[in-house]
Amino acid sequence: MVIREIKETELSELLALYTHLHELGVPENSEHLQNTWSEICHDVNHHIIVCEVDGKLVSSCICVIVPNLTRNIRPYALIENVVTHADYRGKGYATACLNHAKELAVKADCYKMMLLTGSKTESTLSFYQRAGYNCTDKTAFIQWL
Repeated sequence: MVIREIKETELSELLALYTHLHELGVPENSEHLQNTWSEICHDVNHHIIVCEVDGKLVSSCICVIVPNLTRNIRPYALIENVVTHADYRGKGYATACLNHAKELAVKADCYKMMLLTGSKTESTLSFYQRAGYNCTDKTAFIQWL
């Protein structure tokens, strides 16, 4: 197992992994997709963390470091798109990705990390609690656009 940040050449592998998240398929290759990918890859605060096993991307999460003017001007981290390929679940790969994200957040002097999940599955919620997250400190609201 290797935990690292994604390479710019691995977009297709990441998109295939996302089909195990909630995506119904891989988006068409387009100028918009390529521009968005380039923007993500060149943003120093945007980290796509992957777990590679035997040359295959099997798990990933995103950690975005957000500059902030409160909390003594300390940033915070947002975690998104936590996913593991269905054939590789339960082996600690997503936990390893989240641990790497935490290392990045600590290094950036973040005062907190936040993630949202749409899952109501007890095993998923327990997974996040075991990873150190709680659902009692804040209330999340979402407005879909």
